[in-house]
Parts: sequence; structure tokens; C-alpha cells
Amino acid sequence: MRVLVLYAHPCEDSFVSALHDKVVAGLRAGGHEVDDCDLYAEEFEPVLSRAERQFYHEVPANRGPVAAYVERLERAEALVLVFPVWNFGFPAILKGFFDRVFLPGVSFDLVDGNAKGALTGVRRVLAVTTYGATRFRAALVGDPPRRLVKRVVRAAVHPFARCRYLACYDMNRTTPERRRAFLERVDAAIQTL
Repeated sequence: MRVLVLYAHPCEDSFVSALHDKVVAGLRAGGHEVDDCDLYAEEFEPVLSRAERQFYHEVPANRGPVAAYVERLERAEALVLVFPVWNFGFPAILKGFFDRVFLPGVSFDLVDGNAKGALTGVRRVLAVTTYGATRFRAALVGDPPRRLVKRVVRAAVHPFARCRYLACYDMNRTTPERRRAFLERVDAAIQTL
């Protein structure tokens, strides 16, 4: 399977970096074709410019500034997101990827004013993430990243795509044992992708 991994963390010594390494190694060991998109290493520009917004609905011209990323996304049969949750949201660089690359004519088509998912080649979505907060605290604020992945990203892909969200909560008080257990859980999820 062709898998696009979107990785969003600036520090190579973070636990999220270890998760990213586990994901990529597991996918490759499983025989998948991996497109490892490290948004920080690639210096992805997350800001949607004024010009881009003005021709946002002009398909296919809207692809121009991010054409290479659109091609990578459209080739994917699976999408794996690896990121930390900061302030109960995506890191800005990942949010910017969605703003700039999940475009009309790419991730959705407008049909009679309604958005219809267009990434029908994507049949699997997996998010691997960490939170500083507990799951209870994340739930109190509605857990926006989980909702975005399970509803918004999920709506852009094949209607019968499998979507999983793996989160390691309470990183502010984690232990080596909990981190190790979560790495094992991620490895198991990758093996069944």
C-alpha cells in the first residue's frame, strides 16, 4: 500500500519523533511504500497567502503553489498523521497543510454547495499523537484534534475507509513504561494497517 506519513514535530529528540520512527520502520517492514513527509524538515510553509485564498475555489489553478504536495496526497492509499497536540489543536504546520493542500478539487468537491470527499483512493487513516493533558481534560474541551481526524479528515477519504486515532494522554506525567506500552500499541496498529 502507498502510505503518506505526515509528521509534524520540530524536535528530533521528542517522544513524537520516536513514534514517527516506529511508524515509518513498521510500515517499511510491512512492505508498504512509504512517502515520509516531515513537514518541518521540508520547511513546509503553513500560511495560506492572500493570493491563494483569492483563487481557492478555482480548480485546478488552486493547486499551483502546493502542486507537489497535492500529487503526494493523491497517490496515497493510506494517510498516517504523527503529531503532538498543542493547546488542544494541531501544530500550526500541520493545520497549515490542511488549509493549503486539502483544497476544492483535491480533498473535496462542491456538489450543489455541499462538500463531498474526493480522496477516494485513501482507504486507511491513522493518527498517532500525544497530549500533555489527561484524556478527561481533553474530553472536557471537546478533544478538537480527535474530532477533526475522525470527522473532517475521515469525510475527505473513501466512504468505507478505516480510521483509527491513537493518543498517548497525560505526557506531562508519563512514565517510561507507559511510553513503551504506547509504542507497542502503535506498532500493532501499523501491522494491521
